[in-house]
Amino acid sequence: MFNSLQNPLALASRLLLAALFLPAGIGKLTGFAGTVGYISSVGLPMPTVAAAIAAAVEVLGSLALIFGFGTRFAALALAVFTLVASFFFHAYWSLPADKQMMQQLMFFKNVGVVGGLLALAAFGAGGWSLDARRSSR
Repeated sequence: MFNSLQNPLALASRLLLAALFLPAGIGKLTGFAGTVGYISSVGLPMPTVAAAIAAAVEVLGSLALIFGFGTRFAALALAVFTLVASFFFHAYWSLPADKQMMQQLMFFKNVGVVGGLLALAAFGAGGWSLDARRSSR
């Protein structure tokens, strides 16, 4: 049964993961000054460059997932981006105990997203993708 579901489930996986990253990337572009300010607030260097890189990774990575083009690389790039960002922006361990819960939930949600992205990186986009069309030629 699951063999017949591989392609639709791979497509659903790609689209659902892209649904998380594409709006975030577009939001970074449309609210660029706010993104730079937020990155500055956690003390990261070169916040303007970091904001541009974050927006590019999220938008381009999402589009790659949607179309299934360069999926393994895009998924790996988004996984690394998400894991690194989680340590800087959801550092629940550095907060007082009464303020940790939401950031801890966000941190571990991101860890789960990284798991899904790593599965895409490992197994690819599935048959309903541009990657599959390119490899069949």
